[in-house]
Amino acid sequence: MDQRLYDSAYLRACRGEPAPYTPIWLNRQAGRYMPEYHAVKGKTPSLEFFKNPDLAAQATLDAQRILGVDAAILFADLLPILEPMGLELDYVEGVGPVFANPLRSAAAIDALRPLVAEEGTGYIADTVRNCRAGLPGDVPLIGFAGAPFTLASYAVEGRGSRNYIEVKKLMYGDPNSFEGLMGKLVDAVADYLGLQIRSGVQAVQLFDSWVGCLAPADYERYVLPHTRELIRRIKAQAADVPVVHFGTGNPALNRLMHSAGGDVLALDWRSPLAATWDATGATAVQGNLDPIVLCADWSAVEAQTRALLAEVNGRPGHIFNLGHGIVPETPVDNVKRLVALVHEVTGC
Repeated sequence: MDQRLYDSAYLRACRGEPAPYTPIWLNRQAGRYMPEYHAVKGKTPSLEFFKNPDLAAQATLDAQRILGVDAAILFADLLPILEPMGLELDYVEGVGPVFANPLRSAAAIDALRPLVAEEGTGYIADTVRNCRAGLPGDVPLIGFAGAPFTLASYAVEGRGSRNYIEVKKLMYGDPNSFEGLMGKLVDAVADYLGLQIRSGVQAVQLFDSWVGCLAPADYERYVLPHTRELIRRIKAQAADVPVVHFGTGNPALNRLMHSAGGDVLALDWRSPLAATWDATGATAVQGNLDPIVLCADWSAVEAQTRALLAEVNGRPGHIFNLGHGIVPETPVDNVKRLVALVHEVTGC
């Protein structure tokens, strides 16, 4: 890894080392709240946009340049990885991602094809290379993927869900098929993130966006062994590439998620940051401003941000981020001012 990247504030924080200031980047920092995003996307369908290395890289680079954040994250989506495995994906206006053939039987799960990332998702490698070529030499690029449970949930439910009925029916009622699905997803994500690492990302983040629907005992039994195995495989490919592990919706899972072996525990806003950091013993933490705060008046954003930074009190290993993604209603100026404030308060 280039020494400038290795010594960046973001990667120092990922390793729990002192940094010259608190690094900041934001989930969904390139997205619908930003006019430049709409200018790049135009009328391009979402799935086509995610698969276009030139457009996806431009969205990634624009966000880093406009906001001045300390790391860029690939503009991509969690779900296209499932297409080459046999699932039929579409993004429906007003609904979101939809699978026409959700996995509702053991036979459907058995029929899933293994993912060969270079063949099925080769566009992501081109997007990584385009991003890396356009970024400043000292700004790391973060790759990412969905964690196995969240991918399994989408694949079984077929679309967004409030109660996760179908995936829980599978998990409780046919645990062998559920285990088989999780194992296939571990294989797929390990290969997919390996391709991103070989192509030039400096860190990877696992998004377990739906895992908060589980009780701790169910997480420990049905999910943790697979996530732990996935992280082991990622680290075996590149020990110096930090793994950020992010889940949302259930603070009771934080201790177990930390035990999965990631380098950085990313917290949503429901968890008290410093107390959770102490309780889990994590080397580094990421988070965890409520993203809706950014929709409020600037005085509220500033007060919440200063309070969070005071809570951390300069402790090495903190990466400032939101507790989830930026929402479309967010004023761009608030996001820019947030980045500048974190840098100003912590010494940049």
